[in-house]
Order: sequence, then C-alpha cells, then structure tokens
Amino acid sequence: MNHQPNYCPIPAPCIIESGILVNKEDIKRLINDLTQVRYIHIIDGVVQNNGTGWILEVFNDPSQATVVVNNSLYINIQSFDYLKLTQVSPQETHFDLIQDNRQLRLIPLTTSNQDVQTTKSIGFDCLEDMLEEVLSAKWDVQLDEDF
Repeated sequence: MNHQPNYCPIPAPCIIESGILVNKEDIKRLINDLTQVRYIHIIDGVVQNNGTGWILEVFNDPSQATVVVNNSLYINIQSFDYLKLTQVSPQETHFDLIQDNRQLRLIPLTTSNQDVQTTKSIGFDCLEDMLEEVLSAKWDVQLDEDF
C-alpha cells in the first residue's frame, strides 16, 4: 500500500512575448541574446539616465556590480529581483530589470534575426577571401621566423 501523496510535477513556466522571469538563468539567457540596446535607468518612476550601448557581458555573481559606462553594459543579474517582458508592438519588446524602486529598461536596437541575416549576407566568397588572407599572413610569419 502506497502512503505517499499523489505526485504531480509542475511544468516549467512558458513565457511568450510578455511576462515575468524570476529564475536567474532564464534572465541571463534572455539578456545574453541582446546586443545593442537603448537603456533607460529609472528610480522611483523618475528617469535618472538613458542612452544607447552594447551589452558586453551578462553574468551572475553576487559580489560584482552592474556597470553601464561609455556605451558599454556589463549586467549582473544578481543586481535585480526579476525581469519583466513587455511587448509594445510586434517589432518591439522592452526588457525591464527590476530591483525594488530601481528599473533598468533595455530596448533592443538590433534583433538576433538581424544579426543572423547580416552574418549570412557575408557570403561564401567573402569568407573564402578572409580565410585566404589569414592563412597568407600566417605563412608570412612562419617564413619570417625561419630566417
């Protein structure tokens, strides 16, 4: 006779276009996909700073700070309690990192799809030319070292 209560696993959350993420790894994964953003730093509903920049690092370390300086964003997800996704149009989603009365809104200026298209548009011939230049430079260095 089984005296254990019925176990029914709870499915993992599923967020489509809008919602709230509290899991730090989910937040990190989502922010890692962003590249260039417009940011707005808000405290108590008042804009403190805003600008554009590149997300250079997203990390999860309770002893380090989130730093936004010189158009560079180093985001420590430990600086925030949760991330709120808000879809404002089919082409635009706001990523609001929230901690108490502080909010760091990230608005993507490029999307992952645009980055993929740019990479794909380089073309095979261009990649072949770049590879040829790299190999040629390596051979030149090896020849110089042999003398």
